Amino acid sequence: MKVKYVLVGFGGIAENRVAKEGYACDRGRFKALKSAELVGATDLNPARQKAAEALGLKWYPSLDAVLADKAVDGVYIATNNASHAKLALAALKAGKHVIVEKPIATSVADAKAMNKVAKAKGLSLTVDHMMVNNAYNIAGKAAMKKLGAVNDSCFHMEFAYGYDPAEAATWRCSKVEEMGGPIGDVASHCFYVAEFMFGKRIAKVAAVYYPKVMKIKAEDGAYIKFFFEDGTQGSVNASFSEMRGGLAGTLTNLGYEIYGTKAALRGYGTMFQLSGYADEPVKQRLEIDDGKKVVAVKPAKIQNIYQTLIEGHAKSVAAGKPLNADAAIHNLALCAACHVSAKAGGKIVAVKE
Repeated sequence: MKVKYVLVGFGGIAENRVAKEGYACDRGRFKALKSAELVGATDLNPARQKAAEALGLKWYPSLDAVLADKAVDGVYIATNNASHAKLALAALKAGKHVIVEKPIATSVADAKAMNKVAKAKGLSLTVDHMMVNNAYNIAGKAAMKKLGAVNDSCFHMEFAYGYDPAEAATWRCSKVEEMGGPIGDVASHCFYVAEFMFGKRIAKVAAVYYPKVMKIKAEDGAYIKFFFEDGTQGSVNASFSEMRGGLAGTLTNLGYEIYGTKAALRGYGTMFQLSGYADEPVKQRLEIDDGKKVVAVKPAKIQNIYQTLIEGHAKSVAAGKPLNADAAIHNLALCAACHVSAKAGGKIVAVKE
């Protein structure tokens, strides 16, 4: 039996990335998932009903209607950030398993409350930290042993967003309290990918904001030094202020460099919403550079980053081995610590959860 989900929040990204891609509702591109099935959707905007039904999904008029349906095993929450905690708690208290879009919540306290209820009720709760499922990042993690002693790394997501007044008015540029701004929106991705690649936990951060050149309420960007528990350092560059040419320059810049005593590992386009398919806007790539030659690192098999997330959650439900949101809580705490550090002039701050 497949685990049956309802998508809560059916905006454009939810329709295209989560429903069509993640749950394989686009049968022209994807085969049905083995362990999960999307059976319905709901949204505050009733005009979205037609798009949902076009994918064969049952339309629910409200979250209450979803939670009252005993045939529904879990929900995927893809609403605005400020509503994540409230909706997830309602679902968990109703006995539903939950997947939440990043961020899990807008405060550590709310995230802990969600995690506590899930653990108490034996429910599986996870967050869409999908970039750890990228086949190139998985291959990169394995390739790090070829670099020698690794003593530095840089993870970066920098692009132009917010110069247009309409963009500036969005939560991404105007509501830091809802995890908007480059730190909450994209440095957060850099943190969990760094921890995945190294297999270590970040314990301290030091951050400074970029020069203020944009007319947005949030920070334009931030340079962040992070320190793993063993003292190893790395850095994050996250910003909305960098032009980066056109689409190719923008998307291939979303990646990392990991530096060892023998060689450096460089990822291009590996930190985005892409999985590595040939028909995607840019070609992802991974390279090892020893100063004399550059060798491409290729994954054995491409896997869809959203489908892997969903299948993993569904399998945890079926096996009775629920996932938890410990890592997502830590990610929120990292972002909060960056703002504390930046406001204190770049002081090193211990991450507190």
